[in-house]
Amino acid sequence: MAPPRLLLVFHSRAGTTERLATAVADGARTGAPSLDLSVLDCFAAQPGDVLDAAALLLGTPARFGYMSGAMKDFFERIYHPCLEATAGRPYGLFVKGDTDVDGAVSSVERIVVGLRWRRVLPPLTVVGDLTEADLEAGFELGATLAAGIEAGIF
Repeated sequence: MAPPRLLLVFHSRAGTTERLATAVADGARTGAPSLDLSVLDCFAAQPGDVLDAAALLLGTPARFGYMSGAMKDFFERIYHPCLEATAGRPYGLFVKGDTDVDGAVSSVERIVVGLRWRRVLPPLTVVGDLTEADLEAGFELGATLAAGIEAGIF
C-alpha cells in the first residue's frame, strides 16, 4: 500500500513565500518521513494532484488584500473536478504579506469552505520581513500537519 500523499501547493514571485514553503516542506519531511510529499507551484498543480492527496498545505503571498492570482487560478482549475471527492480533506495554510494578510487568508478560506475542506491548524501568517522565527513556524506547520496525517489524527 502506498504511503499517504501530502500536497504542498504554493506561489512565490519574489522568492520570500518560496523560502517559507521550503521550511514548511522540510518540516513535513521531518514530521512524517514515510509520507509521500509533493511540492508544486500553483500553475503546475492539477486536479489529479489534489485528488491523490490525503491532505494539503497551501501557501500564497498576499496581493492587494487577496491571495495571489496564481493561487486563485489553482482553485479555479481544481474546484469542480475536486468538489465532491475531496470533501473533508485536511489542509493547512501559510500567507506572507508586506503589510496585511487578513484579506488573503479570508479569500482562501472562503474557497476552501466551498470545497468543504477541513482546516486542522491555524493559518501561519507572516507580515513584513521574513525572520528565522517565521521559518521555524513554517517548519512546525509542516511537521505538525504531516505527523497528524501519518498518525491518523487528521
